[in-house]
Amino acid sequence: MFQALLLDKGESFSATVKPVDESALPPGDVLVRVGYSTLNYKDGLAITNKGPVVRQWPMVAGIDGAGEVIESSHPAWKPGDAFIHNGWGVGETHWGCLAEKARLRGDWLVRLPSAFTARQAMAIGTAGYTAMLCVLAMEDHGAKAGPGEILVTGATGGVGSVAVALLGRLGYTVVAATGKAAEADWLKRLGASSVIDRAELAAPGKPFQKERWAGVVDAVGSHTLANALAQTRYGGVVAACGLAQGMDLPTTVMPFILRGVTLAGIDSVMAPLARRQRAWDRLARDLDPALLETLVEEIPLSGAIDKARALMAGQVRGRVVVRIRD
Repeated sequence: MFQALLLDKGESFSATVKPVDESALPPGDVLVRVGYSTLNYKDGLAITNKGPVVRQWPMVAGIDGAGEVIESSHPAWKPGDAFIHNGWGVGETHWGCLAEKARLRGDWLVRLPSAFTARQAMAIGTAGYTAMLCVLAMEDHGAKAGPGEILVTGATGGVGSVAVALLGRLGYTVVAATGKAAEADWLKRLGASSVIDRAELAAPGKPFQKERWAGVVDAVGSHTLANALAQTRYGGVVAACGLAQGMDLPTTVMPFILRGVTLAGIDSVMAPLARRQRAWDRLARDLDPALLETLVEEIPLSGAIDKARALMAGQVRGRVVVRIRD
């Protein structure tokens, strides 16, 4: 038996940390011991049942995990190997990592960089790994550190806060958009040059606006993304990775055909291994571990349900690390 955060939908939805028998684990060629997991926005949606994330019931929550391999029939993994897991439908269609044990596919795992502990890897988690994918997309489309401003929306969230930290350390001029005015000083310590109210971007706007942003990392979607596109400078790139405001995109083709703006969609769930490894290698190089620690709140597995509710209520900043064993 092992402890797991189990989601079920019988007569009514339930989320409970409870003992689960190892025989109930789904198929996979690697059995792992999870040391740390985390809470991402998608985890919050699943644990609070506020979005159609879970597609099979019952489900162990947790799209992220880090720890060590217990057993393996996969040629790339052996007992004792340190791993990171992000995405691949885990916590949605395959039992996840908010549990002491998980059975996964070896093809889904990334080797833990020597620069990180398992706890640090989960302080980064899917949110931070997604932020790095956004930075790489901007670099690949020609964005360079310099006088041009880079907008980061949802800046106090998991993706946004790591994006601010990464871009600031890389020398970009970062403008952080947030609805939490009290967090302005914290965002500046992370690396933001200035902070704006998210309300400046959240309402419907003109399809073509004054040029401002050399690049954008957007985790919000909807009118915020539409306004960011309308304000992006000629040849700029917008990396879109979230839908905290909504999944709609009320915009026009004008930014694309008159200013040559690139809209780069960022998917972290099914990204191929080479792209994942590139992102984690860059995180090991470019993310300051001391700064990372300022983003982190650590909780036990028993506190994950209450913290997921707080996350969905907008009461969490930065990253939440879940310690699986007390």
